[in-house]
Amino acid sequence: MAKLKLSDRQLYALIEAVKLGEEIKPSQSAKRKAFAKYRIEGWENSKLTGIFYSIQRRLGLIDEIIEELVGVSPLILDPWLRATLRVAVEVAVFRDPGEKTRGHLKGLAQFLSKRTHPYVGYYYYDLLPRILEYMPVIDSDEKRLKWDYLFPEWFIRRMRGLLGNEAEALLGALNETLPTSIRVNLLKTTVEDVEDYLEKKNVRYERSRRVATVIRILDPFNPEWLFNKGWAIAQEEAAAVASLLLAPEPGETVVDLAAAPGGKTAHMAELMKKEGKIYAFDVDKARIKRMREVLKRTGVEIAETIRADGRKAPGMLGEEIADRVMLDAPCTSDGTIAKNPELRWRLREKNITKVVELQRELIESAWRLLKPGGRLLYSTCSMLPEENEEVVRWFLGRHDDAELVPLNGPYDPGFLLGTMRAWPHRHRTIGFFYALIEKKGD
Repeated sequence: MAKLKLSDRQLYALIEAVKLGEEIKPSQSAKRKAFAKYRIEGWENSKLTGIFYSIQRRLGLIDEIIEELVGVSPLILDPWLRATLRVAVEVAVFRDPGEKTRGHLKGLAQFLSKRTHPYVGYYYYDLLPRILEYMPVIDSDEKRLKWDYLFPEWFIRRMRGLLGNEAEALLGALNETLPTSIRVNLLKTTVEDVEDYLEKKNVRYERSRRVATVIRILDPFNPEWLFNKGWAIAQEEAAAVASLLLAPEPGETVVDLAAAPGGKTAHMAELMKKEGKIYAFDVDKARIKRMREVLKRTGVEIAETIRADGRKAPGMLGEEIADRVMLDAPCTSDGTIAKNPELRWRLREKNITKVVELQRELIESAWRLLKPGGRLLYSTCSMLPEENEEVVRWFLGRHDDAELVPLNGPYDPGFLLGTMRAWPHRHRTIGFFYALIEKKGD
């Protein structure tokens, strides 16, 4: 295998991209800005982009190595030193640098001295030999899986608790890049018209077997034209299933309690044939703006967007006013890691309790909105039982008039009878949970 060759300029570009990645989101924008400064183009861009995203995927592991070597969390280090160490660990520990590249890694001491203070440069220079010689101690199966699949050990333990030996297949699936999925908007076009467009562009695609209006694009292709025309929106198959399960009908009143960026709201308007009313709540100003653009492009006129916390919805709309309530609850989003690789190291086990508290408050709010005989869909893109089956079990224990409507597909049974789960390794989509609950009539 060829030795990795990196020049001073290429290392500087990587360091600035990693540093900017802490300040600018998404990290793709940080990379573009840093690479433009150092005129990284063509084959160089492709090579360095791979290294940059590798650092993002391994970030938690890289930071653990840095902490082991320096004795403190890298988060308290000078930002330039932290970025330089992250690049040095990626190159020295996870790749095979040639002698010239090793020399350029030493030269980063001068780069740091100019950016910060000579003492920072000296510190890095003294530390570099230990980075170049670093060998991990892999003394447990969780550590092996952490190094192989790049996930926190607590998350690996949790997934093994749920799936046993099958957990390794899940971790592998979360590291695979999912193809772009779009859902065709039947308010403006047909699936066949979208497929004809893709064929004219010589783009390979496949139609979902579970959702007839979802298409997976198998080649590198930007579907922006389809989005701008309102013919399609970006949506994963598992997310599209949620609206089909709730199945709002024309003329009904529907509340979407955490609606932005609007994919499910638009889908429900399509299912309702633009007859009825949807109240779409969200708290985030930027996401609300994006949702309004999505609804405008897709031709949805029955949805009223409301910038407010969903927990306030009963006070704003009144109680027992909705035939259906969609609660795709805020969650840890661990089921989406294949689409958001950096998320894996931001997951914190200690944060789950706070998320669950919000989910419980939102599902209580949803119940107050629902008419007797109405239905609520509770869903998340998390795979953790605390956010899914345990929230539903807690809720059912509090409400005698709540009854689970059994879900028998298109995915697998959840860990509570009647609920359902989509798994990345089994179903080639994001991880998702669903529970359909009916409010018994008087």
